[in-house]
Amino acid sequence: MSKNRTEDGRRNFSGIKIAVYRKALPGRVSQEKLAEMLQLEGLDCDKYTIKKIENGSRAVTDIELKIFAKFFHTTADDLLHEK
Repeated sequence: MSKNRTEDGRRNFSGIKIAVYRKALPGRVSQEKLAEMLQLEGLDCDKYTIKKIENGSRAVTDIELKIFAKFFHTTADDLLHEK
């Protein structure tokens, strides 16, 4: 297994928490809608990017993590902790 993966094979720690925060947004916010909202915050992404981040098949850069944290009104540290 690659050294750049979690113990369960994910490429990021934050994807699970990002999915939780997305699903907690008012209304039913799809991955596509979240991508559109994040584009307004300066993050270059689409629904496939969000899907890959949430399912752990794509790494998250520090810049992306900062934008996610700001968007969800939390901290990068919070997004990095599984629970």
